[in-house]
Amino acid sequence: MAYKFAFIMDPLENVLVDKDTTFTFMLEAHKRGHELYFLGLRGLYAHDSQARMRARRCEVARATVHFRYLDDGADYPVEVFDAVFMRKDPPADAPYLYATMLLSLADSRRTFVMNSPAGLREANEKLYALNFPTAIPPTLVAYEISRLRQFMAEQGGEMIVKPLDGHGGEGVFFVHAGDRNLGAILESVTQYETRPIMAQRYLPEIRGGDKRLILLNGEPLGCMLRVPRDDEHRGNIHVGGTCVKAPVTDRDREICETLKPRLEIDGLYFVGLDIIGDYLTEVNVTSPTGVQEIDRLDGVKLEARVIDFVESRCKNLFK
Repeated sequence: MAYKFAFIMDPLENVLVDKDTTFTFMLEAHKRGHELYFLGLRGLYAHDSQARMRARRCEVARATVHFRYLDDGADYPVEVFDAVFMRKDPPADAPYLYATMLLSLADSRRTFVMNSPAGLREANEKLYALNFPTAIPPTLVAYEISRLRQFMAEQGGEMIVKPLDGHGGEGVFFVHAGDRNLGAILESVTQYETRPIMAQRYLPEIRGGDKRLILLNGEPLGCMLRVPRDDEHRGNIHVGGTCVKAPVTDRDREICETLKPRLEIDGLYFVGLDIIGDYLTEVNVTSPTGVQEIDRLDGVKLEARVIDFVESRCKNLFK
């Protein structure tokens, strides 16, 4: 059965064909005969209490010209679509949060939204991990530099600090007691104690890689290690991290089992966990990436399982 899928995402012309996870979802859905529609955040609006969107039907292909629009766009109630993929890249700023509020007006019995708009509002990608104390390393969230320094001393004189609204390794620093720049770094990341930041114990296992573990409906789908360059502490791919094949370990499965009940409650169906050693460091929910890299490393098609899942949800809708 053919369904109508709407993708809320960044501009199609900016898609990196060999890296973008949303693009693989679109390719798989297109291959199965589903109708694809594109829109950005500005395409969402409300008329009275009805959530609506202006979207353009499109086709995609793994080619030099990787997409084409089939119309000039039209206005639709959100419930016209069987599934909506909320895949706008971070940051989760005010327009993003407003978009989730508009999507919450849609009737969830008639349209499946992945991930749930309410779950996206709840799950700051740094703070959400605090709900799982047995899975995370020693962590502090604070404004005060004195409190951050005290935490660093408790961790042996070194730590990682990062902003709560950062993404892709942005604003992440490794700091230590002997660094003469320590004061300036803490002043900068806290903006002179006017915003809270997250501090975590430095995990030396990062030298072996930062694991990206993809979850679908609470179950591990696949993973890879992002190994940092010798001169970096961040494993993010866009800052030079190398993707390496990795197994899903018993500890990984334990972390997944810990998260699964809460993820189900919050409607966070497609999630990317960042794991260093034995510890969960972040829960990525806005537009987790890594599917194409895992596909190539493991010889799989994770996107097929994702579309299988979305189709199963569409079959239960009241249309």
